[in-house]
Amino acid sequence: MKEVLRKLSSRKLWAAVVGMAAGLAMVFGLDESMITTTAGAVVSLASVVTYIITEGKVDAESIKNAVKAVQNAADMLRETNGR
Repeated sequence: MKEVLRKLSSRKLWAAVVGMAAGLAMVFGLDESMITTTAGAVVSLASVVTYIITEGKVDAESIKNAVKAVQNAADMLRETNGR
């Protein structure tokens, strides 16, 4: 499941999807300025969402490491006081 989510958060994937959709829109005769605006908005949104998800994972890992460090310190204090 993590692999699928990682692939879905790929900016390359979304850029390819937007490129394909823009190409199809041109084939079917949609307005070029609307296609360009929509494609730009989708790529920008995908970049922002990917950034937010990535930073959330980094923050979660940092918190996890901090909790482990506090637990290790508490364990060392317990051992020191027990002697």
